[in-house]
Amino acid sequence: MMRADLAAGLCVAGLLLPEAVAYAGLAGAPVSHGFAAVLVGLAAYALLGRSRDAIVAPTSSSASLAAAAAAGLAGIGHADALIALTLATGAVLLVLAAARQGQLSAFVSRPVLRGFAFALALTIVIRQLPDVLGLPPPPALDPLRLLGWVLARADDWQGLSLLVAGASGALIALLRRRPAWPASLIALAVAIAATRWLDLPARGLAVVGAVVPPSFSPHLPSLSRDAWLRVAELSVGLVVLLFAESWGSMRSLALRRGDALNADRELFALGAANLASGLLQGMPVGAGFSASAANHGAGAQSRRAGLVACLVVALAIAVALPALQWLPRPVLGVAVIAALWHALSPRPLAATWRLGRDRLLVVGAVVAVLALGLLHGMLAAVALSIVEALRRFSQPVLHELAALPGTRNFVNRIDHPEAEVVAGALILRPQEPLFFASAERVVAEAAARLSASGAGTLVLSLEESGDLDSTAFECLLELDLRLAGRGQRLLLARVKEPVRALLQASAPAGLGREERLFWSVADAAAAVTSTPAR
Repeated sequence: MMRADLAAGLCVAGLLLPEAVAYAGLAGAPVSHGFAAVLVGLAAYALLGRSRDAIVAPTSSSASLAAAAAAGLAGIGHADALIALTLATGAVLLVLAAARQGQLSAFVSRPVLRGFAFALALTIVIRQLPDVLGLPPPPALDPLRLLGWVLARADDWQGLSLLVAGASGALIALLRRRPAWPASLIALAVAIAATRWLDLPARGLAVVGAVVPPSFSPHLPSLSRDAWLRVAELSVGLVVLLFAESWGSMRSLALRRGDALNADRELFALGAANLASGLLQGMPVGAGFSASAANHGAGAQSRRAGLVACLVVALAIAVALPALQWLPRPVLGVAVIAALWHALSPRPLAATWRLGRDRLLVVGAVVAVLALGLLHGMLAAVALSIVEALRRFSQPVLHELAALPGTRNFVNRIDHPEAEVVAGALILRPQEPLFFASAERVVAEAAARLSASGAGTLVLSLEESGDLDSTAFECLLELDLRLAGRGQRLLLARVKEPVRALLQASAPAGLGREERLFWSVADAAAAVTSTPAR
């Protein structure tokens, strides 16, 4: 087991070293912040987390989103803004863990996350083009306009930058045929050696320059109360993204092993990792899928693989950090593009599209990110998920049920023409839970359909409703009174214990009477035939 963890840790370290440099650049932070975040994230999660596969370190999405959020903090230095956002993100995650809100990730549906990941990868790749092509730093533009800016300056593209970037990209593609080899790390090492040997900066090739080692000295940004409140607001999108992305990676890999994970525990571990990273001058960290999947694929058997990776990265920083100053910026851009290449695949989006479900969510997430930017696009995509869920729940379908001959099974009458209608009764089943946004619509449609049917009894199956809010409860009482005024009656079937207790406590002389609440639709139907409505 130890040998497997050692091999996996070495593989992961080879992936994380170039990613730390690249993602620090995405966040607009010094490389030292990226290295600090890698070391702190790996160590903190190994101590507190429970996933055998998760590798907690800077990710492309968290780095890009943090940079976008930091840009919105006017009057605060970029480095301090990033640290403040990391601290706020960690604090919010810890608060949510204490409140046992591990279901937070459910607020970002998988189609939205896939659309966001695709648009994010596209945005990041476009932002690497100026470095890859040897252009000067571009103005602050949205991705599509930046692409236009790059294309309009085709005459300024530098041949040397293109040559170095193309050679590095080809080397990475060739090395990736051997998954056990750290392709990006080898390509960066070759580029550094060639740049120094051939003195390419003298020929006009841009390089990273001197890199300051991480200090790990505790640092708390000196911000006003209003500034901290603004930081907390901007951290919300980062919190949702980090946990949704991390939990998705952890859970999918745990399912492959048959492991069980506690979402609240993982929320706590991520919060502690981000808080520690912020205090030690790091940047936001999460369990990105690429690093975690690499750890899983390399055969990691426990969280010791993360500790091995942490030690290897620390050793590499101590020994080889001065050499990073010779790293060509075009190669760094290629390394970022290579890390995100899998996210540019349209296959996950096409698979969702072929299902014929959630197409609006996928397209909406992509358009929101490209049109509104990363931070506002992420928040808009989350809002779109919530609005779509509310729309679906607030417009429930009411199915009429009928009995399959010779059984106690009641099925949708339209789908089963052979099913038999219960004489004197209309049996309806809302396909979504009753709550404030759907209850009035359901009871109005049920009353209208009962009137049109000529039946004397309405049986409402509540199997989708585990509980009732006050609006749904009042709507049921109003429906009961309306039907009683017309000489009809209301019976409830498939009544769950919380709903039964509420009705019996609040309407004991009416709808809460035992003879009007049934555990099954068959029992309610039998009651109709034995005691028909007057």
